[in-house]
Amino acid sequence: MGIQPHIMCGPGDVARYVLLPGDPKRAEKIAKFFDEYRLVAEYRQYVTFTGTYKGIPVSVTSTGIGCPAAAIAVEELAKIGAKCFIRVGTTGAMQPDIDIGNIIVATAAVRADGTTRAYVPPEYPAVASAEVVNSLLKAANNLDVEVRSGVILTGDAFYVEDQETVKLWSYLGVLSVEMEASVIFVLSQIKGLRAGAILAVDGNLIKGTKKGEFKKGEKKGELDPRVQKAIELETRVALEAIRMLEERS
Repeated sequence: MGIQPHIMCGPGDVARYVLLPGDPKRAEKIAKFFDEYRLVAEYRQYVTFTGTYKGIPVSVTSTGIGCPAAAIAVEELAKIGAKCFIRVGTTGAMQPDIDIGNIIVATAAVRADGTTRAYVPPEYPAVASAEVVNSLLKAANNLDVEVRSGVILTGDAFYVEDQETVKLWSYLGVLSVEMEASVIFVLSQIKGLRAGAILAVDGNLIKGTKKGEFKKGEKKGELDPRVQKAIELETRVALEAIRMLEERS
């Protein structure tokens, strides 16, 4: 097995546990929570750091935006030894009682994307690994971080969400929408790997505060201090969840 063509990593470059943010710049921010880390590769939207957390080998690889890009990351990371993926990202709430800065642990994802259809039939579910979900919830509790857990939606087109569709998914109990989790879950299921997702809320589609345009100097969307704090907290939760998973392995 050689260097993978998109992530530019090879055997020995990544750990069994990999955190998956979307934003390449967030990869190093997450790596700074490790005990120590090194830059492994930086190519296109894929930035990878590997290090340790409380003595456990761990990596972080950014996926960029969307399921096609996330699928490439998971496919190539799995080929060189990754066994457990935790998406650490942002999401837009679809329930009126979920506020900006809240944190969601996904148990499953509605497959409103196109990429997973290339892998499995429509009836196949996109479900997070139970042990990863349980570890995330337990870690959050231990760190006194409040989270919501439930079904989210993964979509492809950020700018075509209409309010009637949003209201329908909200009525059906879907907590939020993002753009990568479903393919991470599906690929992990069919490859015998483990996966989960923990997400910081950066807007609310029901309340009309979806991430969008803002004026220079404004701190909205991911720039909102509440979201930045939530990203820090979800990173800490994800790393503690990895520690728990490693203890049980």
